[in-house]
Amino acid sequence: MSTTTKLMTADELWRLPKVDKLYELVQGELITMPPAGFDHGAIGMCVASLLFQHVRSHKLGCVVGPDTGFVLAHDPDTVRAPDVAFVRQDRLMTPRPVKYWDGAPDLAVEVLSPSDSATEMDAKVQEYLDAGTTEVIVITPKLKMVKIFRHGQTATVLRSGDILRDLESVPGFQCHIDEIFA
Repeated sequence: MSTTTKLMTADELWRLPKVDKLYELVQGELITMPPAGFDHGAIGMCVASLLFQHVRSHKLGCVVGPDTGFVLAHDPDTVRAPDVAFVRQDRLMTPRPVKYWDGAPDLAVEVLSPSDSATEMDAKVQEYLDAGTTEVIVITPKLKMVKIFRHGQTATVLRSGDILRDLESVPGFQCHIDEIFA
């Protein structure tokens, strides 16, 4: 006898009770994620703050935080919630969607948790890029390292003393890597 898992849609995910957990959908399968650790949250907030200041002052678009869902694929649905994301001004809708953003962010930032495997993160990065995200930044707190992924290119690795700059998705943005971990 075989069992079939019923796949969930983005709309069904939206209707789940809001609890102290973050959910994502991967090809229709519900993934439960525990709340982030303190260092993870501090790093995510630091990056969000730095991006927000730049984006707002230059009217480039909208920066959102870790509870924001992006529908990266349909049928079966994939909904991801990066730690920080950016959507360019020319892609913003008025009014802004109340539910998930239908499509990929221009920039997705993921802070690696101790429980994340390299395989899982590689898959997540590829999902973003395949859905149209221009750049994905993966921050590894333990190594104080930042990797920038772009479709069809080798990842750029930055460490202490380096400057994060030249993002195609967020023109003019730059910050010292050390600021991210301060």
